[in-house]
Amino acid sequence: MRDLPPLTSLRAFEAAARHLSFKRAADELAVTPTAISHQIRQLEEWLGTPLFERRVRRVVLTPAGQSLYPALREGFDALARGVDALRKPPERATVTLSATVAFTSKWLVPRVAAFRAACPGLDLSLHASDDTVDLRDGGVDLAIRYGRGVYPGLRSELLLQDRFAPVCSPRLGVRAPADLGKHPLLRFEWRRVEDDTPTWPRWFAAAGRPYRAPGGTLVFSDESHAIQAAIAGQGVALASLVLVAEELASGALVQPFGPELDGFAYHVVHREPARDAERITAVRRWLLREAKAYTSRVPPSRRRPATS
Repeated sequence: MRDLPPLTSLRAFEAAARHLSFKRAADELAVTPTAISHQIRQLEEWLGTPLFERRVRRVVLTPAGQSLYPALREGFDALARGVDALRKPPERATVTLSATVAFTSKWLVPRVAAFRAACPGLDLSLHASDDTVDLRDGGVDLAIRYGRGVYPGLRSELLLQDRFAPVCSPRLGVRAPADLGKHPLLRFEWRRVEDDTPTWPRWFAAAGRPYRAPGGTLVFSDESHAIQAAIAGQGVALASLVLVAEELASGALVQPFGPELDGFAYHVVHREPARDAERITAVRRWLLREAKAYTSRVPPSRRRPATS
């Protein structure tokens, strides 16, 4: 057992010594100046020595008060640090999700508010990169990959099936395939080109027309830049209908005609078994709900069986 005076008297003295004022100490501790004076007199009696010199309109620490004050100040500071450490909320769990630059900017970022509402206990870190990340190194929890859905060593679930079609600003007045010759054709550089990669030559072949670009072409290294160029009226883009869904809904872009080409598919992938499976599952389920809601808004004529 420690032989200590009452804590209330020690608190009263520490506050009065810090302010050199009984009134300001009383304001801080939400008591009256008389109560502060009474507590300090009790402490002085317990110690057997005066701690303050009471002067007109102010108080001054005695040598004994000057000796006691630093020890009490440090003690109360240590108590406050210990209590604050226990009161601090635990760090929020963070899930890192990797996706291509275009998918992150055009599909994920507009849905961040929906994520916060659906998963209030989680933080989402978006890793935008067109390079394939290694999920085994621990830096990324799950990823959205664009392809055929075969990812050895990873669990893969179909998120969205992609379609491509000509889109442009309504200001261009494009209404028929013949109008394509009046404007540049916008495209982006695919990282890999296969026989079924959606390209302008393939689209012209599907439309039964010879591939011609009398208006020239504009080539972009990033898909989202090609979409922005189309919005700005710089030409007609053969674009992913998944990535331009918001612009089509708002009227910033129009899809004047078909045909539509099959693209690849977006898949949610993660390690199996997943680290921190509960939070990974929460984000995965949110992504699947958002994809289902998106698909439900796609006109029936544009829905195609998903291929994985």
